[in-house]
Amino acid sequence: MREICYNSTRGGEQGLSASQAILKGLASDGGLFMPDHIPAFDFDVEALLHESYQEIAYRVMRLLLTDYTEEELRFCIAHAYDETFDTDEIVSVKEAGGAYYLELFHGRTIAFKDMALSILPYLLTVAAKKNGVTNTIEILTATSGDTGKAAMTGFADVPGTGIIVFYPKGGVSRFQELQMATQRGSNVSVVSIHGNFDDAQRGVKELFGDRDLEKQLLEKGIQLSSANSINIGRLIPQIVYYVSAYVKLRETEEIAAGEAINLCVPTGNFGNILAAYLAKRMGLPVGRLICASNENKVLCDFFRSGRYDKNRRFILTTSPSMDILVSSNLERLIYLSCGEDAAINRGLMRQLKENGVYSVTEEMRAFMQDFFGGSADEKEVAARIRSLYEETGYVIDTHTAVASAVYEAYRRESGDSTKTVIASTASPFKFARAVLQAIQGEVQETDDWTVIELLQKKAGIPIPKAVTEIRHARVLHRRECDAADMKQEVSDILKH
Repeated sequence: MREICYNSTRGGEQGLSASQAILKGLASDGGLFMPDHIPAFDFDVEALLHESYQEIAYRVMRLLLTDYTEEELRFCIAHAYDETFDTDEIVSVKEAGGAYYLELFHGRTIAFKDMALSILPYLLTVAAKKNGVTNTIEILTATSGDTGKAAMTGFADVPGTGIIVFYPKGGVSRFQELQMATQRGSNVSVVSIHGNFDDAQRGVKELFGDRDLEKQLLEKGIQLSSANSINIGRLIPQIVYYVSAYVKLRETEEIAAGEAINLCVPTGNFGNILAAYLAKRMGLPVGRLICASNENKVLCDFFRSGRYDKNRRFILTTSPSMDILVSSNLERLIYLSCGEDAAINRGLMRQLKENGVYSVTEEMRAFMQDFFGGSADEKEVAARIRSLYEETGYVIDTHTAVASAVYEAYRRESGDSTKTVIASTASPFKFARAVLQAIQGEVQETDDWTVIELLQKKAGIPIPKAVTEIRHARVLHRRECDAADMKQEVSDILKH
């Protein structure tokens, strides 16, 4: 098997091993790490039928994490995908309303981020050992709601690591905020910033590029890494569940051997759908990649016009994890679309930073023709939650509903009858008020826990453990700051 090296999308760092790229998180030049080639599956997908999720994960991830030994990688997988998931199969596929919903919310924080953030701490600590790193690895991450809690849960009290999460105050659901604010762990910190997710994400990227901060921390034996999907160690594990979904459809004979499926993904930072694209490039039979946006439809507009323009009003929606105007992982697709020409990509990213807008060439657009961009507004999202419930009894969260609404519109407009898997990225209980309101109309109850109990009666499924655990949990984190003061917050947290 040919060794894979990782290069920065902006050309500044070349030839890193997978473990080195995971340790760094973000390249020193601000770019994202990408493999020097995308390997093809060295197995027939049919050979994976009736295999465990853990085995599928090993067969897929070994192709991209080539400097991890079999023993190391199997160790990481076994410890990540364990009894903390509430289903033995790790992910489930449910048919409803003419589509297949890939339930990615059976982990500890009931959101799809668990699928990658359960394994990242193990990949990272193994990487540190492989590379002789003795510094404490401090994770800096920005979250639009779900990454933060999943990362904190994964890294809590992991020896040799620490984690600081920044999130937009007022820009996440109350439940998401409580999940973060009640997180236990001697090495975890949470800071709400006065701004939106893009402000938090930009601030984190600037901290990674701050050589003065880097020097200060190294003197204390601390080095930074990331848990956002900008870290290639976050992206690679996400490829696995698309392969698993395909295998499940084959096992139940919903599709024939080699039959292509479409994948529809609610999209914010572009990591989840990029993993779907990589699965296709590696050999998974996939047709269209349907990129679903909420009212912050910068990606939808990009795929329809070839022009990325973040200069627009930022809208707070009931799908807050998608309230993003700068989708960082799109840079990886841009890099691939220009023939991995780091200079071209670097120029476009400079335009985005300086002017908030860039346009790609027709050749680059042609490269991205597998993608279809669609969007759904708040009324359409609520209507889709209600109609799917009334027709089938199946309850979905607001983010999944964005994808479901976009898929319904795509199917009507295109006439494409290809069987489609919709990534269901969060439990409906995580956004209980918005979901219940969509189903029954105005919700008068002010108590969030009463709302959750009412939704449980509607959905007919148990309230997840992750919800009941925080009902009486004590708030442990109350830090907040202006976006401009994020560096000072990091310094204050790490000064001891």
